[in-house]
Amino acid sequence: MIKLTKDYLKNVYHIKDNVLDLYEKALKDVEEEFKRYDEIREFNQLKVLNALQEERISESHFTNSTGYGYGDIGRDSLDKVYARIFNTESALVRPHFVNGTHAIGAALFGNLRPGDTMLSIVGSPYDTLHGIIGIGEQKNIGSLKEYGVNYKQIDLDNGKVNLKEVEAALKEDNSIKIVHIQRSTGYGWRNSLLVSEISEIIKFVKNIREDVICFVDNCYGEFIDTLEPTDVGADLVAGSLIKNIGGGIAPTGGYIAGKEEYVTQASYRLTIPGIGGECGSTFGVMRTLFQGLFLAPHIAMEAVKGAIFCSRIMELAGFEVLPKFNEKRSDIIQAIKFNDKEKLINFCKGIQLGSPIDSFVQCEPWDMPGYEDQVIMAAGAFIQGSSIELSADAPIREPYIAYLQGGLTFDHAKTGIIIALNKILN
Repeated sequence: MIKLTKDYLKNVYHIKDNVLDLYEKALKDVEEEFKRYDEIREFNQLKVLNALQEERISESHFTNSTGYGYGDIGRDSLDKVYARIFNTESALVRPHFVNGTHAIGAALFGNLRPGDTMLSIVGSPYDTLHGIIGIGEQKNIGSLKEYGVNYKQIDLDNGKVNLKEVEAALKEDNSIKIVHIQRSTGYGWRNSLLVSEISEIIKFVKNIREDVICFVDNCYGEFIDTLEPTDVGADLVAGSLIKNIGGGIAPTGGYIAGKEEYVTQASYRLTIPGIGGECGSTFGVMRTLFQGLFLAPHIAMEAVKGAIFCSRIMELAGFEVLPKFNEKRSDIIQAIKFNDKEKLINFCKGIQLGSPIDSFVQCEPWDMPGYEDQVIMAAGAFIQGSSIELSADAPIREPYIAYLQGGLTFDHAKTGIIIALNKILN
């Protein structure tokens, strides 16, 4: 069957023999790695299934509320399903979150007050959070900084959290209210934090200051392990429904899960104090949000397989990659270092060329809102900006690293990657 596939790639997509040879070798190399993630996928599928059953979800929960949305049983029950999956007291799952950054922002604004300090212990957080915090070149209008919230960060030490500096900061500064842990790499060159590593970090923090809120940016990480950060002590997590946990069909939205007190405070920033999560019509999307969640364990692993394959074939082609194909993963992102602006741009254009939607479009670097550098984004997706669908993006800055993620099916992911590699090599 692989011969038929190779012939089709060669004749229809004009993939050259040098790339097809790398494709065949990479497929053989990743077989054993795929088995590890199949076991995780099956476990998480059972976990989601049980949560839906325990909350007695039925067609009556696929509601279509309007106006204030009071008594939307679908919305309220989805919160309970998420709380079960994350093993938390409470959850807030809403289509009203415009993206993961919005959900994270609500969690931070809801739980920080003037005079408090947010401490990032993974270095500089993802670029879109800079405007929320009030750092970098962006204006501080409406930021935490403008509201009198302080910010400190501790850079990573060889890709690891510098626990010695964390301890010193927590003991010296009683104003630290939230410790921010970013699970995924963002636009950095490091491995994502494993849940086991997050567990040790949280235990370390809590042994020093029990009162500190341990917040985890969980974007790109859901269902990549059998445990979530909230299973190992995280007080609060947030993420996007158009990444892993939306299963590729959630049309928009985000979630926050954790201790009830902190989720409630966050809900007051999504709406207003006194109303929180009690209001908000759901525009007929509840069926999609439930079904997307049900599909998510499988879809997330299809994306992981695409990332593993990408890591191996790009390494075979001579590029530096992180993580390596046989390293344990904690998110769906694959980083490829090109050290060359044109190769970076051509790779992203190749991913766009291999997309099911807008494959004819040429993506170009542009001044995207929320980013300090120009950014190129390849995403021919059924849902705009969905990064659980095959996509690649990169800030246009040295050393010119592309970040690939997603793929609703592994078959599509590997095809898009081959087309992108062919565009660079040939």
